[in-house]
Amino acid sequence: MAEFVRATPALTVETSAIDDFGALIPRLDREHPLLWQRRGFGLAGLGEAVRLEFAGPSRMTDAASSWQRLVAAATVRDPLARTGTGLLAFGAFAFSEHSAQSSVLIVPSVVFGRDPHGSWVTRIGAGELPAVPAPAEFGDEYRISMLPGTMTPDAFRAAVETAVAGSQGGELSKVVLARELIGHLPAGADLRRVISDLALGYPDCWTFAVDGFFGSSPETLVSVYQGSVTARVLAGSAARGTDAASDQESATALATSTKDQDEHQYAVQSVLAALRVHSPNVTASEVPFTLKLPNLWHLASDVDGTLTDGSTALDLIASVHPTAAVAGTPTEAALAVIDDLEPFDRGRYAGPIGWVGADGDGEWAIALRSAQLAANGDVTAYAGAGIVEGSDPQHELMETKMKFRPIVEALG
Repeated sequence: MAEFVRATPALTVETSAIDDFGALIPRLDREHPLLWQRRGFGLAGLGEAVRLEFAGPSRMTDAASSWQRLVAAATVRDPLARTGTGLLAFGAFAFSEHSAQSSVLIVPSVVFGRDPHGSWVTRIGAGELPAVPAPAEFGDEYRISMLPGTMTPDAFRAAVETAVAGSQGGELSKVVLARELIGHLPAGADLRRVISDLALGYPDCWTFAVDGFFGSSPETLVSVYQGSVTARVLAGSAARGTDAASDQESATALATSTKDQDEHQYAVQSVLAALRVHSPNVTASEVPFTLKLPNLWHLASDVDGTLTDGSTALDLIASVHPTAAVAGTPTEAALAVIDDLEPFDRGRYAGPIGWVGADGDGEWAIALRSAQLAANGDVTAYAGAGIVEGSDPQHELMETKMKFRPIVEALG
């Protein structure tokens, strides 16, 4: 049985408009933050009214079924009826069906929401509704170093060489290989400091925190709103230049790179194929564009369509994950190579991260530029690179270093 929670509580939910309270992050719990934010807007959760855990190959479909039961049993008073109001859950799902890391949906006791049109607070409980807490002062500053884990730089280069050799036979077109860095937070560390640095440094990314898993992801897996689905596919990357001229040269080289264009198309086609079951008219940008982030350039394509089967956000993440952008293609062959060459459990890295509402709408990203905090204070950060025929091991290692930068700088 993949679902760990059996009883379905009857929740009472109440949303109220409030005056703008400013930044979301100071509202978070310092050690157990729940956050979904971009450009200063989003959702901040406090406490746990309900926690649902899942595992195995059916973890996402089990979550969708459990969420429907929880919603059906709830009493919701939501006069605002906007995106992010009413009953909702934050979620983080393991990348692999074999992962020892649980997948979770967490319904907070209190949710603060903020969008360009206003602010609100939602209180959730199985009995008496909780009080709305005041923001807490930030804890002491700290800095930690991140060191190589089980996949050392030499081991990563060797894994890339093996993957490239495997791709030359034609069975494997692309595989994404990751490595990890390890650190340790001091006791009682205020995780909001790291999250705040990520949000300030990468405002156009989804900054998230769910169950000790945190990061800033540039890639939207799926967003569902009133019958429409959108996604942003990222695959292919290059370092930013040191000045305006070299920066433009880097972007142009990426846009004209056959290797990166091929890698990108594998990712786009995997998303389109998965979504067509739910949205036959789904389309992608005709030509990928270069997306500028503070630390690198990405090749990007936007995807959009109209849902024809009433699918929820949780239904769609179950269909789309894992994309070729984080696994490879063909999917099963790529996953087998990942299992063979990565000497660690990815946990929630490269899995779906986001939130779902009572109506099934929601926003989900691919959990990139991320790290997991364990109960003992250990922190594990992850970064990967897409390997295709002709990939250079040293170049791919440098790509992972670029992708580690957001987390490493926020922590250290």
